[in-house]
Amino acid sequence: MSDDHTHVQEFFGARAADWDRKFPGDGPAFTAAVTEFGLRPGDRVLDAGCGTGRAMTALRSAVGPAGTVLGVDLTPQMLAAAQRAGRNAEGALLLADVARLPLRDEALDAVFAAGLIAHLPDPGANLRELARVVRPGGGLALFHPIGRAALAARHGRELTPEDMRAEHNLRPLLSGSGWDMASYADDDDRFLVLALRRP
Repeated sequence: MSDDHTHVQEFFGARAADWDRKFPGDGPAFTAAVTEFGLRPGDRVLDAGCGTGRAMTALRSAVGPAGTVLGVDLTPQMLAAAQRAGRNAEGALLLADVARLPLRDEALDAVFAAGLIAHLPDPGANLRELARVVRPGGGLALFHPIGRAALAARHGRELTPEDMRAEHNLRPLLSGSGWDMASYADDDDRFLVLALRRP
């Protein structure tokens, strides 16, 4: 997508009201991904690019009442839709740019990012910013409820070797940004990459 925030906000803002209705069957995939992520009770987790907050219920369930769930998104309409859906009951919603998070260093235990990476204007720098706010040994989950091939087909395009989410591209990108890839799954029904914040 574009590195122009206005374009990103317009794209998602125009789709926010119908977003959940457009993808009604994604809930179990979000829950399964959060379960596989391995969060613990009491953890502090960021839902980066949270959109309408579809991951927040599963994240709250994973970290329990003692944990912290923070949803951050760049698009006001997405956050408004999350609030209308009651997902602000699961954690705090914040209008902010994941490229410049208003959080102190190592404030979090983990970051969950659904559908985010393709929309980052500077993936290396933006992943470094996510690493900055996570403690050493903390986790990162890059998720999409369908795999790369299914997503490409949905958008009427073909996969190319240059696809940033291909393992041979994503592994060094993560490594150069302070993360060590722990697992990579790209199936028809999900894309899930787990990484650990390098000490």
